[in-house]
Amino acid sequence: MAKRYWLVKQEPETYSWSDFVKESGIAWTGVRNFQARNNLRAMRKGDFVFFYHSVSEKQVVGVARVGGAAYPDPTANEGEWVCVNLVPLKALKKTVGLDAMKADKILAEMPLFRNSRLSVMPLTEAQGARLLQLAETRL
Repeated sequence: MAKRYWLVKQEPETYSWSDFVKESGIAWTGVRNFQARNNLRAMRKGDFVFFYHSVSEKQVVGVARVGGAAYPDPTANEGEWVCVNLVPLKALKKTVGLDAMKADKILAEMPLFRNSRLSVMPLTEAQGARLLQLAETRL
């Protein structure tokens, strides 16, 4: 079976990779975009998730795993919003910045550049493998 990769974006001033690691994982709640919600619904237990620090840092800093299937978001007061449990796997040996991703032939096609406001997005297997290669990190 092919490896499945995703990317989630978070402002490090609000919730950083180190916060995530300290908590040993979290329910990824608060997503209120229909496309991002559909991406959460498509996640499966064991999928790899790249953690991207947006706004101030603009770099991929770590890799997590999906802990299980999507379920109703407890922070939603109305609507059919969902969340997934994410568990930190490892920090990248070398972070991968936005400029490096834009300059890379394989990564230049990531949804991050076509829809920069999307907070949860799928990556191809080739994009996931390329990020790991640039980060000098093995899973």
